[in-house]
Amino acid sequence: MTRDEIVRMERCHVKAWPAFETHEIQGWHWRYSGGGSQRANSVSTVDFTGTDPEAAITEAENLYRTKGTVARFQTFDLTQPEGLEALLRGRGYRETEFTITMVKRIVAQHAPSDTEQYDYANPEWQDVYLSAITENRRVVNRQILASIPEPRRFFACRRNGRVISTALSVVGYGCAVVECVATREDARRQGGADAVLRALESWASTQDAEIIGLQVVATNAPAIALYERLGFVAGARNRFWVKP
Repeated sequence: MTRDEIVRMERCHVKAWPAFETHEIQGWHWRYSGGGSQRANSVSTVDFTGTDPEAAITEAENLYRTKGTVARFQTFDLTQPEGLEALLRGRGYRETEFTITMVKRIVAQHAPSDTEQYDYANPEWQDVYLSAITENRRVVNRQILASIPEPRRFFACRRNGRVISTALSVVGYGCAVVECVATREDARRQGGADAVLRALESWASTQDAEIIGLQVVATNAPAIALYERLGFVAGARNRFWVKP
């Protein structure tokens, strides 16, 4: 991707998973939702319009302190301002998770016949997705799903009368992002995730988007292998930083 595409993709990821409470701090996007979601409880550092990053960090820390929680930042390859990660280290922050943004150019295709699309996260879809995430994320994520902005679409793969895999896509800034890829534990290795991702790309090809992307934990080898089979390649690195 070009530098502009990397930035637009990161902005779309911020849009796609809205936090309950936000503040703008010199261009940074401070987020708080409670629960276990790192993204919805961290400062997005895509843009910086100020002149004093140390003061901006302090302001973010003070806001998190009022919530009784740790301060958390999300950085990526083009974080603004340059040198922010060094500032965070100097203030005692430690890196907690490393994710990879994987991308591909959107290719028009037919959605597999065993896939479905919805305008909202219906109970059957939620049952599959929420069962695949940690318990401390379920309550908050269920609420976030109700506030996903448009254009959006929820995808499911149905086999033998039940939904076995899910995905969500949100479009913005000329990009389509992939969220909530999940498969029932007893239905893994049956191609359900592959099917919903192909359906998702088919829909994205009809939207105002040129590239499609997702963020995956760097140690999740099976997921990375799946995405690579579908043509996704590593485009940027993302890190989460926490001050104990």
